[in-house]
Amino acid sequence: MSKNVLLSFKGNKQIDTEIKLTGSKSECNRALIISALSNENVNVENLSVAADTVLLVKSLKSIVESQDLGLETNDSRLIDIGPAGTAMRFLTAFLAIQNGKFLLTGTERMKQRPIGILVEALKSIGAEISYVENEGFPPLQISGPLKQTTPKVKIKGDISSQYISALLMIAPNLPLGLTLEIEGELTSKPYVEMTLAMLEQVGIRNDWFENTITIEPQSFNTAKLYVEPDWSAASYWFAIAALSDEATIFLPGLNGYSLQGDSKITEIMANFGITSQFKNGGVFLKKEPKKIERKIFDLKECPDLAQTIVVICAALGHDATFTGLETLKIKETNRVLALQQELAKIGVKFIEKNFSYKLDCSGLHFPEKITINTYEDHRMAMAFAPLALKIKEVEIEEKEVVNKSYPYFWDDLEKAGFEVASI
Repeated sequence: MSKNVLLSFKGNKQIDTEIKLTGSKSECNRALIISALSNENVNVENLSVAADTVLLVKSLKSIVESQDLGLETNDSRLIDIGPAGTAMRFLTAFLAIQNGKFLLTGTERMKQRPIGILVEALKSIGAEISYVENEGFPPLQISGPLKQTTPKVKIKGDISSQYISALLMIAPNLPLGLTLEIEGELTSKPYVEMTLAMLEQVGIRNDWFENTITIEPQSFNTAKLYVEPDWSAASYWFAIAALSDEATIFLPGLNGYSLQGDSKITEIMANFGITSQFKNGGVFLKKEPKKIERKIFDLKECPDLAQTIVVICAALGHDATFTGLETLKIKETNRVLALQQELAKIGVKFIEKNFSYKLDCSGLHFPEKITINTYEDHRMAMAFAPLALKIKEVEIEEKEVVNKSYPYFWDDLEKAGFEVASI
């Protein structure tokens, strides 16, 4: 069975296509947890086909079945969420308020991704959670429901926003509600705003004053949550537009008032001459000649765009500086190290200094062929794929890694004119 994919683009580098994207993984995973917390009074429309979401659907079904079966208190239900990081964070909080015992685990990489800050926050309000292997990391033994001792919890703001979102989503179901104090500067603020906005859509009120968010105990309305197409997936089409000679790309379903932080890609890519026009129920991307002048990109609010933007700048020989990348080292892989290793293959250095990262493109060159390692990270595969517009042959290892968030990525590249061969 072939594992890798070989990409090339013959002829003029002109892209003219329409690409229908799957539902947002970020929105969908929140919507599924909210639906489960509402006892399914909330229905979810336009479900994502991302592997992470499929895993979450399966896990939630298993949890509901365990509740219906009324397992003995000494029995633990195994919940294996594989490589799904969002599901790990959200389910840690969700399971803490369920009736029963659960063993929450994932892949070997997942066991290396820290979760102690969320676990300790949950334990501080009465949750019963223990580490099965290494302190501060999955797997977790969770016994619920938690017997809440206080509504007040403190959590650092410069860590994964998914910890905060996980706590906020269970807040309405807590006997005392939740008063969450964010310590320090909040990273990925749009994702917290997305969570609160989706809760508001189903009738859950909140009070956010300065660094404190309060959610009282309350019931969910009967409602529907429509999941917008994925702006993170859209970002790769902005990259393709940027590296092409000419591009006109239509992405239906996306709107200019998105809850998703990665919609910031429209503003960022304007620096590269990519215009975004919202009409006919979607967004049209068009490439126009423009000199790139912006030197500093702060990605604090949209860290999932980092690989995409960094690779674009590197391929265009633009010596940019990046900030707000504090969470990159605890993602699917150490994304900073992964970028450094793969960019070196085209002679570009990605230099870390005092919480900022600078590209040195003085050695930029494009070989006849390049092989990109993905490090089990879907975004590495998709961020580097557009290099096929600059390099004759680009081989991407572990082609199925894209299933995590964008299963049809290779098919969509073919639709846009790329030659895609499994090897």
